[in-house]
Amino acid sequence: MRKSTAILAIACFASMICTDLISQRAASRRPMTFDDLQKMKRLGDTAVSPDGKWLAYSATTVDLAQNTKTPSLYIQPIAGGEAYPIAGTQPGDSGVQFAPSGKKLLFLSSRSGAQQIWLVDFDPGTAATTNPIRLTALTTEAADPIWSPDGNSIVFTSAVYPDCPAYSLVSASPVVNSKVAEANAKAKAAAEAAAANDTAENEKAANDAAALAAEVNSTQTSADPNQEADRCNATRAASAASSKVKAQIFTHLLYRHWDHYTGDKRSHLFIVSSAGGPVRDLTPNDPHDVPPFSLEGGGCGCAFSPDSKELAFTENLDPEPAISVNADIFTLDLTNPGAKAQKISTSQGGDFDPAYSPDGKWLAWRSQARAGYESDRFRLLVYDRATKNARELLSNFDRWILELAWAPDSKTIYFVAEDKGDAPIYRTNLLGNLVHRYGKAGGHWSNIHPLDLQGREVVIGTLARVTRPPEVAYGDLLVMDDNARTGPAMSTFEPRLITRLNDALLAQLDLPPLESFWFTAADKTKLQGFIIKPPAFDQTSKYPVKFLIHGGPQGAWGDSWSYRWNAELFAANGYVVVMVNPRGSTGYGQAIVDGVNGDWGGKPYTDLMQGLDYAEQHFFIIDKSRECALGASYGGFMANWILGHTDRFRCIVTHDGVFNPESAYGSTEELWFNEWEFKGKPWDYYGKPDEENPFRKWSPALSAGNFKTPTLVIHGQLDYRLDVAEGFQLFTTLQRLNVPSKMLYFPDEGHWVLKPQNSQLWYTTVNDWVDQWTK
Repeated sequence: MRKSTAILAIACFASMICTDLISQRAASRRPMTFDDLQKMKRLGDTAVSPDGKWLAYSATTVDLAQNTKTPSLYIQPIAGGEAYPIAGTQPGDSGVQFAPSGKKLLFLSSRSGAQQIWLVDFDPGTAATTNPIRLTALTTEAADPIWSPDGNSIVFTSAVYPDCPAYSLVSASPVVNSKVAEANAKAKAAAEAAAANDTAENEKAANDAAALAAEVNSTQTSADPNQEADRCNATRAASAASSKVKAQIFTHLLYRHWDHYTGDKRSHLFIVSSAGGPVRDLTPNDPHDVPPFSLEGGGCGCAFSPDSKELAFTENLDPEPAISVNADIFTLDLTNPGAKAQKISTSQGGDFDPAYSPDGKWLAWRSQARAGYESDRFRLLVYDRATKNARELLSNFDRWILELAWAPDSKTIYFVAEDKGDAPIYRTNLLGNLVHRYGKAGGHWSNIHPLDLQGREVVIGTLARVTRPPEVAYGDLLVMDDNARTGPAMSTFEPRLITRLNDALLAQLDLPPLESFWFTAADKTKLQGFIIKPPAFDQTSKYPVKFLIHGGPQGAWGDSWSYRWNAELFAANGYVVVMVNPRGSTGYGQAIVDGVNGDWGGKPYTDLMQGLDYAEQHFFIIDKSRECALGASYGGFMANWILGHTDRFRCIVTHDGVFNPESAYGSTEELWFNEWEFKGKPWDYYGKPDEENPFRKWSPALSAGNFKTPTLVIHGQLDYRLDVAEGFQLFTTLQRLNVPSKMLYFPDEGHWVLKPQNSQLWYTTVNDWVDQWTK
């Protein structure tokens, strides 16, 4: 038998086996539906007890009929066992954390009408929780709490009017605290009613708020040292809620952000004794947000020193935050109420997530070098507290540091970094000359907790894969493979799942695996793509394609789960899903990330088209005559660009995309992004040819004469990153050109579609549109 004939025979035999296995699997499992996606419990906050025996976490349940998402708090043994609700907590509570002693838990609850910090006693032997008590009663609410290492204090954030008197280490009476908390709840209800355009409810809530504010004023006396701060914040909130005039006056940029108008309040850091009592504003009268707003990570952006005497935090002091990413690290002496914060970072870019070593000698954080560039490489910096010098630890590690955590020995730092579609855990020493990567099985890690359990290094964290929603996982880190390799040494451990929130449902679903492929771009750059085949596919058949384009543009597809753009759900109704990581994608080195800057419709576009060409040529189940391109954010821009530059697709779905870069510049909030990506401001190019003007060179609007492909336009009214006018302009253009088109408009969503029933409509409308043109 000739070699080629033998290979063909083997391939056919393997094909028959694969087809048989797929048929068996299909007989016992079914494709995922949108209802399945909404039935899944969604993992939230996680916390590990100091002795490493207990896991506390939140899991959110979606009620599609009620259009709600409700978190609840659970506890379970890490070694194995059932999870059960934490006694003393209620549905809606969140933010659970263990005290350093292991004998208390804190959590956030709105059961009193406003979100406050609550404490509950914890028995480390039995995990029993008793005696829930409310710790704070601020009119401005409390969020993002963290324990001090000695367990005596808690730092948290609260949004206050910075021109009101500052809270100090004295307190209003319990009666006053209760009244101002109630006033806050009334003001909040009035604001919600106003946002919902419910005139009757708004008027009632506003009147209630004003009446209660007056009662607060009459209740407070000179015996309450904090009365001015309480009264000022409560009265200001009630006055705004009750006013018939809703107009605002702006005197600075960033007057709105993401999906809301910023208003006059600013986030401040507060400290309170864990035994209760007065609160202290650590950033009094500061006109800046502390921490600075961010969609990354969340939390207070702060950390206690091991002796609990110092706090490190992040703040941006630049006068115009709309054009600045220069967040800095500051330290504050907590033993001196009159101490001023000291800036210790020197980078021109962003500095985030300070973390002290357990021995107190070092402070590490994530840092970016370039000013004005939110997608510069996130480096690992280590600061020597004795010499006051900072240095980059991994100058040759060409990946983003997504998060970091110190090992108990203070000699090792664990971190997560994105790499070729995965986000694994890495380890390095204080010299930065040894890097280990943990695990070969793929997936995206986050929220890592390194522990030393009787001399064994372990990590507990959140692990997500394309075939499984996030779960808490456990890995033994001692099994190493240091044989000759290029790049970081890699361990062979396979993590063990601690939580199994959705096992019963997942056992019913046919979720095909993610397959990777590599292709060569026009300039010989190696790039990666992924494919997901439809459930129970027949390899002798041809299937239509959903070609997904990621946002960012500094983002990436990979082995991870999403509830908003779920690749498995896109494949479930008989589609091949193709995803390509073009120039601009993360996880392949900073040169690839930077490759999109100033070239939005250039190499990234050809990368996408060549990646799809490769998939068509190597995956024979693809029917290239039935393909639809779908993208959001930058992916929406690229969908719009595709609309004017190729007719290869049967349809397009564009969600919250840039249509006219010049108008998008004037209506976005984060101006640093547009000024970096388009190399300046629109007026910098007035009088120059379009070819020299990135705002016009890469404008989908200027290619409208080529629009022919049927297009679904999606946009949210509350999207302040890319204003809804971008969607309206595109839809108007399509309609006037008589291009088959439809627009899905959400008056109550921002850049992301988050409400359950809105999400249901989104998936239904998108899938129906693709079916209409490709099936």
